[in-house]
Amino acid sequence: MDSKPKDPQNQSFQLVKLLSWTLLVVIVASSLGLSVFLAKHADETLLEKQKEFSLLQAENLNHQIYRRFILPTIIGYGKIGLKNEEQMDRLDQVVRSTIHSFKVNEVRIYDPGLMVTYSLDKKNIGKENLGGEFIKKVMETGEPKYEFISKKSAIGAIFDLNMRPGTMLLKIVYPLRSEKSLNIEENIIMGALVLTQDITEDYQSVINFERLILFTSCFSALILFATIMAIVKRADIINAQRMKDRQRFEKELNQSEKLASIGRMVSGVAHEIRNPLGIISSSSELLLKRMKDSDPLNERILSAIHEECKRLGRTVSDFLDYARPRTLTFVPIDPADLIDKISMFMEQKCHSQGIEFERDYDHGHMVCGDEDLLYRAFYNLVGNALQAIDKDGKISVSIEEVKNGVKIVFSDTGPGFTPEIIGKVKDPFFTTKDSGTGLGLAIVSNIVESHEGRLTVMNNEEGGARIELFLSDKHDC
Repeated sequence: MDSKPKDPQNQSFQLVKLLSWTLLVVIVASSLGLSVFLAKHADETLLEKQKEFSLLQAENLNHQIYRRFILPTIIGYGKIGLKNEEQMDRLDQVVRSTIHSFKVNEVRIYDPGLMVTYSLDKKNIGKENLGGEFIKKVMETGEPKYEFISKKSAIGAIFDLNMRPGTMLLKIVYPLRSEKSLNIEENIIMGALVLTQDITEDYQSVINFERLILFTSCFSALILFATIMAIVKRADIINAQRMKDRQRFEKELNQSEKLASIGRMVSGVAHEIRNPLGIISSSSELLLKRMKDSDPLNERILSAIHEECKRLGRTVSDFLDYARPRTLTFVPIDPADLIDKISMFMEQKCHSQGIEFERDYDHGHMVCGDEDLLYRAFYNLVGNALQAIDKDGKISVSIEEVKNGVKIVFSDTGPGFTPEIIGKVKDPFFTTKDSGTGLGLAIVSNIVESHEGRLTVMNNEEGGARIELFLSDKHDC
């Protein structure tokens, strides 16, 4: 079996959905990438500022040590010997007063042999190789070096809302230099100065900024995602509705073309039948009058012929009414008046079948329409209800004003419509009766549609058929 051809409109919409999802992925990825870039840039900017500040601290400490300790000690003692408690205390005082109020965790001074000659932590004094090649390289090149010490990963820092002091440290190794004074040459490297600074608080500010960037990016991406999804979903609903409408229009167009063809054929056949049928009917009626009471057998035969001719004539009239267009004559009409007239004509038949005709409406709900056609439509619906109930039941008719028109409801207590036929009852020539043309509801539907109205076929919740007519009030009479 050949596969059903794909609808180009549906294929185009699927492409739009794919492009929308692709665009969303690109935007989210770009947003996250930008967030990471900004966060990393902020991180690097903080480190650069901290390096500059640490360098200033190291230079100031170098200056203070040289001016306030080295020169006075050489002048006073002739040489520097930190084993002398007085010299050590003087150096400790200079260092502590210089770094006072700054977040410096540790200060160490190394001699050219890489031995710790001074430390805020007294336990480290006299130890060797604590700095390793890192400090040796600084004393050889004379250039300061930095080391960032983190006790948490970058991701862990983002999720740590309250980092403890000492979590993020910046270490600077600065060559301890002499300054030009007395007979001492400038920039003689006498050792290495190591400062370890706690930058946890400043780094916490950067982390908060990174959190803000990531949150803003994720929130914006979610808003964008929700917006695009809402647009795509709405577009999907609209597209599905358009597809449904298109299929309905195509079905209606095909049905109209088919019915037009049937109508043309029926009209031609009906005209060919009507003329000889009229001759047969009038001839049988004439013979029936002549043979009245003279030949009972032939009278009954002629009577049957005449009745069948009239029945066949009504069928031909139905065919012609369905097939031929008719110019409408719009006049102000109260549907209640038409129902009252039908009720009067049907009263005897309803009474004989034990059927109650219930009318639930007020007069005055005016519409513009063709009185003859609407009367025929209402009459057909009531007649169909009578045939459906057959005996002992109720027919109800109600009229009410609705938006832009009037709704007329015909309801009965008959068997109603089965699910298999409810969608076919308005089709021409469709009938479940042994006799009949199947044009009743088709003619009613044509009449209602010619009034720009709407005919809806359904069942009552409690059982029985329910047919709703909507007649527009937009016509000018």
